[in-house]
Amino acid sequence: MTISMALEVLKVLHLLCAVLWVGGMFFAYVVLRPSLAAIEATPRMLVHTQVFRRFFLVVWHLMPLLLITGGAMLYLWGGLANQPWPVHAMVGLGVLMAAVFLVIVFGPYRQFRRTTNRDRMASSLNSIRRLIGVNLVLGLITVIVGGMIGR
Repeated sequence: MTISMALEVLKVLHLLCAVLWVGGMFFAYVVLRPSLAAIEATPRMLVHTQVFRRFFLVVWHLMPLLLITGGAMLYLWGGLANQPWPVHAMVGLGVLMAAVFLVIVFGPYRQFRRTTNRDRMASSLNSIRRLIGVNLVLGLITVIVGGMIGR
């Protein structure tokens, strides 16, 4: 496999992971969240439990793959020092998004899973929702910046 073929494969994997992660957050925030407001609190919490378990498991695999494919492309392109500013911005935003995801999983999501207290669940859910909103904005900015790369 040539370097250009390897770069294409890495780019496709990288883009698929980004689309799935950012698209999943967009769906959760813009479609699922308002739709769940129509159901009672107890079934809503059960739906959130299932949705978060599945989505966070998916992101748990996508996020490292994004970082690995991005790092591999940088390596094949000759390192970060030789890259235009959008690549630097994308790297920084991607690392920040990964950090926010880890904060969600090891912070409010862990609390959400471990408590049976309705008020604590609601508080955790609010924190998760806000942090997903932050990551969604970061993800959309990252997509826009990534689109500025001329490769």
